[in-house]
Amino acid sequence: MYPVFFEMPAWVPFLGSQPITSFGVFMLLAFLTAGYVLRAELGRTGHDPDRAWDFVFMAVIGGILGAKGYYLLLNFPRLVADPAGMILSRGGLVWYGGFLLATAFVIWEIRRHELDVSSMADLMAPALALAYAVGRVGCFMVGDDWGRPTDSVFGMRFPQGTPATTVQNIEQMFGITVDPSLIEEYGQVVPVHPTQLYEVGMSTLIFFGLWRIRDHGNKKGWLFMLWLMLAGIERFLVEFLRAKDDRFLGVLTVAQLISIGIVAVGVWGVARTREAAEPA
Repeated sequence: MYPVFFEMPAWVPFLGSQPITSFGVFMLLAFLTAGYVLRAELGRTGHDPDRAWDFVFMAVIGGILGAKGYYLLLNFPRLVADPAGMILSRGGLVWYGGFLLATAFVIWEIRRHELDVSSMADLMAPALALAYAVGRVGCFMVGDDWGRPTDSVFGMRFPQGTPATTVQNIEQMFGITVDPSLIEEYGQVVPVHPTQLYEVGMSTLIFFGLWRIRDHGNKKGWLFMLWLMLAGIERFLVEFLRAKDDRFLGVLTVAQLISIGIVAVGVWGVARTREAAEPA
């Protein structure tokens, strides 16, 4: 685990002595990954390949603003107590918030260029799946978004995580009682489910599946709706293993509630577009 790759030299303007975090690096790589995959698909289908970077730019702006805004809403009491600290902090980005606002920005960009939204969405679906997997590697490297304590063979400890997987953090921040046998065996830093890697694996499989069937015979928008359904299912399942403090609906988290809505939209969309398209 490498939360910080290196620090910028002190003489660099504005960024001098600032840490370059693994999360930031992999977030950049996620957007670049999406851009290159989408560029290849645009070129394959006869569109301007460089248009991909216009869409990525809009996704970056909408994604960061949406992810930060959603995080602030989830932590509203902390925002009221320390607005400047919460808004200007480098952390605090929530995927669903970023996805929703980025989607709105990208749709605006597609329509601005008078392109078909459904066709572009199909081309973007594999790129979204792979980019999400790359981004979750960053979460793993920085030790964020880990899961519940476990003694399974997959368990990992994050002593320098954000936060660290200490008994105190797990019990006080997430309200999870740590099994005394884990404490006896591992001490105060216990192993947890590496849910970031679970998501990397599942989203990578989704990418390969979508890539293989991207020349589908269904109506425009079918592939994107299929990705939406699969991505929602993946997130819904992994949330059961996540260490979370937002289980306001019994065992369900806010992310799972959103996932249910996204899966429902995906199922509806797949059903609406699964018939063979009519000849031109």
